[in-house]
Amino acid sequence: MSSGDVVLLLSSVPERTSDLVYWLDEARLRYRHGPAFPTLGNLISHLVDSAAKVDSLLRHVHLNGETSADVRAAIDPGHDLELTRPMQEALEDFSRVRRRTVDLLHGWGARAWERTISDPRGGDMTLLEICRTVAKHEMGHIAQIRNLSALLPEPQDLGPARPAVNGI
Repeated sequence: MSSGDVVLLLSSVPERTSDLVYWLDEARLRYRHGPAFPTLGNLISHLVDSAAKVDSLLRHVHLNGETSADVRAAIDPGHDLELTRPMQEALEDFSRVRRRTVDLLHGWGARAWERTISDPRGGDMTLLEICRTVAKHEMGHIAQIRNLSALLPEPQDLGPARPAVNGI
């Protein structure tokens, strides 16, 4: 995957996420398919949080000349985060942060992409490899959001409440 492909994929994630979740109400965002599954709200919060951490990591590495960074902590900060603000606001922040990241990446030349960073948990990686990892990770979450959205239970209209008969 070339640097141009990576930038294109990274720039598409907020829009693809928005397209998949725009119709979800609060109950659907909090619905858990099972104990091992995150809620859709958890996944959205994870993507938003990760985007800010990845942006910060790339800025520190590129602009400050850092040579080591905890890449895994930025890419995968955890799935137990609750969506604590309105979904639309979170998605707008995700888009804004990602635009900043993409603007930064557009300015990189071949030398910047091939610069090696030392990750204490993942070894040495080029900035291109880091961005590829981020793109793959986020595409996995896009698929997860799509799959979990498709499995949401249909709302049921149980009709008007029946009047109590003999106190029952």
